[in-house]
Amino acid sequence: MRLLLVAPNWIGDTLLAQPLLARLRARHPGLRIDAIAPEWTAPVLRRMPEIDEVIEVPFRHGELALGPRIRLARRMQRRRYSEAIVLPNSFKSALVPFLARIPRRVGFRGEARYGLLNVRHRFDESALPLMAERYLQLAEAPGRPVERPVPAARIEVDEANLLITVSRLGLDRSQPIVALCPGAEYGPAKRWPARHFAALARALGARNRSVWLIGAPGDRAIGEEIAHLSAGEALNLCGRTDLGAAIDLLSVAEAVVTNDSGLMHVAAALGRPLVALYGSSSPAHTPPLAPRARIVKLEIECSPCFARECPLGHFRCMNELSPERVLSEIDAAVAGARERA
Repeated sequence: MRLLLVAPNWIGDTLLAQPLLARLRARHPGLRIDAIAPEWTAPVLRRMPEIDEVIEVPFRHGELALGPRIRLARRMQRRRYSEAIVLPNSFKSALVPFLARIPRRVGFRGEARYGLLNVRHRFDESALPLMAERYLQLAEAPGRPVERPVPAARIEVDEANLLITVSRLGLDRSQPIVALCPGAEYGPAKRWPARHFAALARALGARNRSVWLIGAPGDRAIGEEIAHLSAGEALNLCGRTDLGAAIDLLSVAEAVVTNDSGLMHVAAALGRPLVALYGSSSPAHTPPLAPRARIVKLEIECSPCFARECPLGHFRCMNELSPERVLSEIDAAVAGARERA
């Protein structure tokens, strides 16, 4: 069997799909799984042991790009896939498997996709509250319940690339490392304040911990602000690595502190002691797939609001989440990991 996966457009959602791939492989030994994905999520898929090949799509998120999709479909048709699973719910995402004439095309009904998909699942938010459960549903026949529990996600580390990255950046690994991930693509309402990250970095430095700030090029400015406010205790690596190198650096951290972001799901899939900070969003839908991740959230009346910026202007859900509280959560996460070891 050869299966084509149409992958999500976000890093976190892509990692939440990994349990689906593991379940498909367990049920169908010898199954080959290829994935088509945008360039910014492709590195995550390449770290999944279930994926045989990643084909990067030549179009941007939200772009119809009918000509490039037709050309990609012709390439995929020559590969003779027996099945395709389409994870995004858009009309566009279902075009390539349809045009490639893949016999079995699976997905949720989504956006006007009658005919494009021929195995269609009805979406029931109450029955499938978690994104990972929704993806797992696509391994079943329509109407059949999901097999629970949802397994933890996992990705692999490239040890050679880790050594190259550490050498290239001149990183010191003589002390335990705590990685802080201050970014969040959706908007500032999901980001713990820079001053709090800096205060946490100073407290960790006083404990002889090296503090690495890890994030995308768009996080470089907030990384610089944190590094400055921390009086040099935090080393800003935001934008100095590609996603693959960021994965490898997170793998050596004693603990990881993140906002609700793609790197939160990366740290969970690596099995690192994780402290996940929630403000405007909720862990009820896309929690980290790590059974012992510590989710930190203030239960205030206006949270979660799911807004990009605080609609009330006070940002209490993150401003009142103190560095001291997060430091204690790091201690608990690390202690728990040692007990399990």
